[in-house]
Amino acid sequence: MVDFSSSIIQIFSSALVFLAGYCLAMMMRKRFSLTARRISALYLWHTAFSFVYMFYVENWGGDAVQYYRMSFSPNLEFAFGTLGVRLLTSVFTQGLGLSFLGTFLAFHIFGFIGLVAFDAALREVTNDKSRNIKLLATMIVFLPSVSFWSSAIGKDALSFMAMGLALWAALNLKHRIFLMVVAVLVMMFVRPHMAGMMVIGLSGSFVLQRKVSFGQRIFFGVSALAAAAVLVPLGLNYAGVGEGAGGEDVMEYIEGRQGQNLSGGSSLDIAGMSLPMQLFTYLFRPLPFEAHSLFALAASVDNIILLSLFIMGGRGILTKRLPPHLSTHNRMFLWVYSLLAWAILAMTTANMGIAMRQKWMFAPMLIFLLISVIGKPRRVAASGTSNPVTCSAPVQQGSVTKI
Repeated sequence: MVDFSSSIIQIFSSALVFLAGYCLAMMMRKRFSLTARRISALYLWHTAFSFVYMFYVENWGGDAVQYYRMSFSPNLEFAFGTLGVRLLTSVFTQGLGLSFLGTFLAFHIFGFIGLVAFDAALREVTNDKSRNIKLLATMIVFLPSVSFWSSAIGKDALSFMAMGLALWAALNLKHRIFLMVVAVLVMMFVRPHMAGMMVIGLSGSFVLQRKVSFGQRIFFGVSALAAAAVLVPLGLNYAGVGEGAGGEDVMEYIEGRQGQNLSGGSSLDIAGMSLPMQLFTYLFRPLPFEAHSLFALAASVDNIILLSLFIMGGRGILTKRLPPHLSTHNRMFLWVYSLLAWAILAMTTANMGIAMRQKWMFAPMLIFLLISVIGKPRRVAASGTSNPVTCSAPVQQGSVTKI
């Protein structure tokens, strides 16, 4: 059993953490163009799932309990991944004297920052869409799975924050490059292999985008490739492949990973699946008829919503063009990173429970890309009428950019 708060002082300190998070939310709202009402709703919603998660680990156990207990070790050392998160947890437990509840609320703030960035990105891309599309975006932000896994002590809150900041930075990378650097560093702290994929995505975006001049392609491409040369071996070593691994070593690692974590009711044998089936399994399962628990059932409902979005978004990609006011978005980075992460994680994750957590390191980027091509802008929704919106430039004849 975990002692949530053993003294009045710890209960008071937990309340202070909650209030500090709320004050941070109020300071963030203008930067992310959110109203006080909107960001308050997001904060309270995300906080509620911290308590739900605490109830979950109190009764069924989980990594959050282990991180909390190990944070009291006197000989903690820094390392990327698990050891680093333990050391960070000790800052809250040994350094600030927070209880399990207080530490949970501290980590929830990290996940909340990612949620705010995700919501702000969806609001920007649906600003000129119909009310129904805006409601769909809001419904996705408030999906239980989004807030549940990012509200606990552990890697998921930090990796979700890194993903959210990277998504927000990609919408205007020229002016938010520092934010992208922060996102990569945070991701490197918890999951170096994912940070390597981020840098690969940046490299690809600089090299492949037409609107980037040749000189800029060379400068940014070389810079990103240099960073990748450092991060990719680090990520391979962290994952257990080895810094000097070749293609054969990577394939052996993938085949080995497909046979791991097969114990438990949420595990699947993915070794015999085709790549498309592995991709579908990773992102959209369990489906409702596969749910074996209340939490799995809730996740399956989320998966049905995501599957519906992917069907609508896929149709939009094939039939529509992007309006000019979205051309400042670095969509190439989002596509390269999210598809690369999806493929690698799908090929190496045989446990749906792990997949339900880790897919939120890239799924919001895919959601953003797909929802951006769903529906018609309000200014052209009615035949022969115009209804301009404040953040959108007028559409000129022939001025469109392909996705």
